[in-house]
Amino acid sequence: MGEHEVVVTAQNFEQEVLKSEKPVLVDFWAEWCGPCKALEPIVAQIAREYAQVLKVGKLNVDDHPELAMRYGVMGIPTLILFKEGREVARIIGYQPRERLLRQILPHLQPQPQR
Repeated sequence: MGEHEVVVTAQNFEQEVLKSEKPVLVDFWAEWCGPCKALEPIVAQIAREYAQVLKVGKLNVDDHPELAMRYGVMGIPTLILFKEGREVARIIGYQPRERLLRQILPHLQPQPQR
């Protein structure tokens, strides 16, 4: 896990995600999930590049199945973008970086400089 990502748990979900000042991209993943591992470096890179306007959290569904159930996560990887405590985007399955950003960036303000 990258230095710009936080571990999200049932205990800190409300504080880290729902009450966050910044939008939060939560990566629902598991140790045994191949596509999750393939997505990991992309998510870490996005977390690093957009750290000023986006928080990225990693939620292990094996450790916290109740949160996966609460948000209707049926398959992993699933990325859910929360803004002001509400889901604003959901990305299911492995996606290339550009496709992820196309779904995330419209929800981030202000746009970071490239």
